[in-house]
Amino acid sequence: MNTDPVLVEVVRGGFVESRHRGAVAVVNARGQVVLSVGDAARLVYPRSATKPVQALQLIESGAADALGLSPADLSLAQASHGGEPVHVQRVQAWLDRLGLGTENLICGAHWPTTEAAARALVRDGGAPSRAHNNCSGKHCGFLTTARHLGEPLAGYGDRDHPVQRRWRDALAELGDHPLDAAPEGIDGCGIPVIAMPLQALALAFARIADPSREAAARQAAMRRLTDAVWQAPHLIAGQGRLCSALAGRAPGRVLAKVGAEGVYAAALPALGLGVALKVEDGAVRAAETALVAVLARLGALDAADLEALAPWSRRGVTTWAGAEVGTIRPADALI
Repeated sequence: MNTDPVLVEVVRGGFVESRHRGAVAVVNARGQVVLSVGDAARLVYPRSATKPVQALQLIESGAADALGLSPADLSLAQASHGGEPVHVQRVQAWLDRLGLGTENLICGAHWPTTEAAARALVRDGGAPSRAHNNCSGKHCGFLTTARHLGEPLAGYGDRDHPVQRRWRDALAELGDHPLDAAPEGIDGCGIPVIAMPLQALALAFARIADPSREAAARQAAMRRLTDAVWQAPHLIAGQGRLCSALAGRAPGRVLAKVGAEGVYAAALPALGLGVALKVEDGAVRAAETALVAVLARLGALDAADLEALAPWSRRGVTTWAGAEVGTIRPADALI
């Protein structure tokens, strides 16, 4: 039986209509648990929350410098982007520099997840390409690293390809948790996804927040990746997305990364902490509300920040005509 507490409630007319259960782990870079709500040791698939770790090899291998990648490119390499024109154009330009095309991406095509971009594509009579895939920047990073190191481009998403082994090794090191026998699956973009304890994911992000215990080259790579997101916050996600809103509002303080199925992780450099959470039913609305509540509880966000982040910090339930009739709020477990 699930014993995780309710993290988020949906209230309509003063009545709690829906409840979202889940777990939260907050850890410092020494592995000490600062906050634990629910089963912080539970195994989760981090999904796209691991993209900052997956991008480390792009810098550590020398591939980023060899291709002359900019901070905007490095932000895109960590992105779950909305498929807006700025995202798609930068992916296509990156592939052009590699002498490759979208056919080299294994991530598949899907419609932009940003509604305005999807409507514009339909209006213009277009169709989604693999560059519109929210993971296309990450895949450009994989191809760039493989090309730089003389590794085969074909099969770069296979479990035993060097680009996949490198990020799994880095994740195991940063999370201080062996992954050799961990449950594995295939992510939506076609690469392997591996399960780890929520607490270990939080530790990995704590070490991104405070990389002082890492080797000098890894410290530099981590700082370069986080700085890239704060310099180009729109590229990490996009219009109306919490990851971009937090990076734009709190540069140097918060780096947040969404994962599918109700996962969020965040690095908090000013506090030296890492955060990881999982909403049991996979609801994005609940994961976003929970993350903002946890950041506020930790002191990573102040009242002015919460006001600026109102679409996530005090979310309304509205009618189709726009009248507010309820709220999505953090439950007692997070307050």
